Amino acid sequence: MTKEQLNQLGKTLWDIADQLRGAMNADDFRDYMLSFLFLRYLSDNYEQAAKKELGRDYPKPEKDDRRAPLAIWYQNNPADIADFEKQMRLKTHYVIEPAFLWSSVAEMARTQHTDLLDTLWKGFKYIEEKSFNSTFQGLFSEINLHSEKLGKKPADRNAKLCAIIQKIAEGISQFSTDTDILGDAYEYLIGQFAAGSGKKAGEFYTPQPISQILSEIVTLDSQEPATGKKKKIKQVLDFACGSGSLLLNVRKQLGPHGIGKIYGQEKNITTYNLARMNMLLHGVKDTEFEIHHGDTLENDWDILNEMNPAKKMQFDAVVANPPFSLRWSPTEALGEDFRFKNYGLAPKSAADFAFLLHGFHFLSDDGVMAIILPHGVLFRGGAEERIRTKLLKDGHIDTVIGLPANLFFSTGIPVCILVLKRCKKSDDVLFINAAEHFEKGKRQNYLEDEHIAKIIDCYQFRKEEERYARRVPMDEIKKNDYNLNISRYVSTAKPEEKIDLAKVHNSLVDLEGEIKLATKKHNKFLKELGLPVLP
Repeated sequence: MTKEQLNQLGKTLWDIADQLRGAMNADDFRDYMLSFLFLRYLSDNYEQAAKKELGRDYPKPEKDDRRAPLAIWYQNNPADIADFEKQMRLKTHYVIEPAFLWSSVAEMARTQHTDLLDTLWKGFKYIEEKSFNSTFQGLFSEINLHSEKLGKKPADRNAKLCAIIQKIAEGISQFSTDTDILGDAYEYLIGQFAAGSGKKAGEFYTPQPISQILSEIVTLDSQEPATGKKKKIKQVLDFACGSGSLLLNVRKQLGPHGIGKIYGQEKNITTYNLARMNMLLHGVKDTEFEIHHGDTLENDWDILNEMNPAKKMQFDAVVANPPFSLRWSPTEALGEDFRFKNYGLAPKSAADFAFLLHGFHFLSDDGVMAIILPHGVLFRGGAEERIRTKLLKDGHIDTVIGLPANLFFSTGIPVCILVLKRCKKSDDVLFINAAEHFEKGKRQNYLEDEHIAKIIDCYQFRKEEERYARRVPMDEIKKNDYNLNISRYVSTAKPEEKIDLAKVHNSLVDLEGEIKLATKKHNKFLKELGLPVLP
């Protein structure tokens, strides 16, 4: 799908959202809109697979019969349904009953069917509990089909849903049913809703260019990035995964079979559901990912709480965009936690290093971690200085990348990317100061492909460039008391031009001579005209 087509599809869907949301705020409407797109994706994918499976037996409805072909097949072949569904579970990993398919729901909306609301409610429950081999409890828990925002009475709510679904069905009917395209449209809409909801958006969305930088870094060979991409990553973790776009970007780098399993954790229930839908919508099978709803800092995910070091979960790639400088409540017990006890606890005022140490604990010896953090972690004192110093002395901080300000929906502050490794070859830290390399937008700054490529190129080949990138020996960092403030090592300031005083003096003398000659000539004309001359 071209960028232009994607923008057109995104604009169509965004216009529908604008027209229809009425009394709802953008966040509420987002949940409805994205859930219907999700249902459309699952249905299209399923119907295409069913057509292939049934071959010649796949029905061709009569001209006036607007039912889904599968509904006709189910009616005509009741004895074969169980075997058919068994096959579909093997091939597509899920099943949808004909009544709950998007085509059936869209037809109900077109005819203003009074049972649409009830059918949708049952359909969502069915998908959560019965569609997949693993249950997806609460997948649609944030969509209240009985909300008064849709209408005061059930009939009003039903009518509103008919209008929304009909508009979406019309809006996307002109576009290809290619499932990848719907995945792209979903990502686009998440981005648009993120832009529209300002500060809240940081909770669930990492802008694509930044996401791309992180995912390209962690998929390069950890010891020798210059040799190119890894062929395979066993496991990838994002412990603050939001809508999952960062994890999907890592997958995109290596292709659908390049990652053994995807792991994500998310504290916000709405965003957690968004992430699960986003995985399925991008063709990640339910057996290929695990998203946990819980608190990362408390580490309430059983699989990450294994006390036996031999059974510890390890990840070849860890990526994260955790909330910046979150206030938290470190306790004495947390001080003894296996993630923090060797480094100490991050201060109450900023959990940045707590998040970093959580991810770093689960990084494999051959893994790479890339995390987005505010600049304060590079130079703040106290507990943060102690953690930073130990990470540097142990040789775990590989690269520090400074990004431009105002790239995020949620904050205007400039941020940095820290790249960490357990086993690092070089005895230096690469600093990349990309703060002044961006395009200015109306509300936000953004990175073009060339800006992303330059950062990756510098990281991959550990290149140095004046006022942009430099490899700094550990001795120099030690002399600076392990302060990693980027401008100490790579200043973007241009040196002032040296002034040659003798040259300036000579040009002034020449200028004075030219003035005298011009005055003399001018006075000659004035005399001829009988006018007073200039002094």
